[in-house]
Amino acid sequence: MELKNSTILITGGTSGIGLEFVKQLAECGSKIIVTGRNVNALQETKKQFPDVHTFQSDVSRSQDIETLFRQVTEQFPDLNIVINNAGIMRLIDVQDTTKDLENVTCEIDANLSGTIQMVHQFLPHLLKKKAAAIVNVSSAIAFLPYSTAPIYSASKSGVHAYTQALRLQLEKTTVKVFEVIPPGVKTNLQNDWVLQPDQGMMMDVTKMVSAAIKGMLKDNLEIKPGLSGVVKLFSRLVPGLIIRFGHREFEKFKKLNVAHTK
Repeated sequence: MELKNSTILITGGTSGIGLEFVKQLAECGSKIIVTGRNVNALQETKKQFPDVHTFQSDVSRSQDIETLFRQVTEQFPDLNIVINNAGIMRLIDVQDTTKDLENVTCEIDANLSGTIQMVHQFLPHLLKKKAAAIVNVSSAIAFLPYSTAPIYSASKSGVHAYTQALRLQLEKTTVKVFEVIPPGVKTNLQNDWVLQPDQGMMMDVTKMVSAAIKGMLKDNLEIKPGLSGVVKLFSRLVPGLIIRFGHREFEKFKKLNVAHTK
């Protein structure tokens, strides 16, 4: 996929993986459009990268996506790549009754429904381009149901399945469908977790995004940086073992979560 001179929209581009995509794709010569929910974070991103274009938008809100589409396609008709990166990950005990019904599904709304709705809204525009791409950021947890983050696991498994189906439906069009499947990555996503991840198992965000971009340039449609390929392989060979491996942290989280909520 040609990235130089492409016009790329990145959701959730103000921190973590999204912000690193902004940095590295700008260095590739791409025109970058960044979306995010937080106005202050968008302003900080603009200060850091003056040439990017920012739009406040929440992918969990259908109305925001409709407005974003109208504004972006009017101002940037050359848009040809959409990176669905925005996401939420929380550690949740399903027996914790403090979350209401609307709150407990917010990862589905942002990670899965947001990705699907962004594709549905922008696909007709992308199909008009000689070369275009959709890049969905899922997670190695799509292959490893992580009991400590059950809703996130469900959302990313859904993104993985949806991306595969989308790729098949669009295989005879000019729109390429990529899936970036990160392992655990060192970002601010985990800042407010009561149980911090093992840093030795986490991939540097710069290396992860670099691998993703190299994969896109080589038209590698399923990009598995770091340990993601290993997780996928083990999930096929020894699925029970890999699930129990991930589950070993749940009891630690449960104790910390109870103490935290008292």
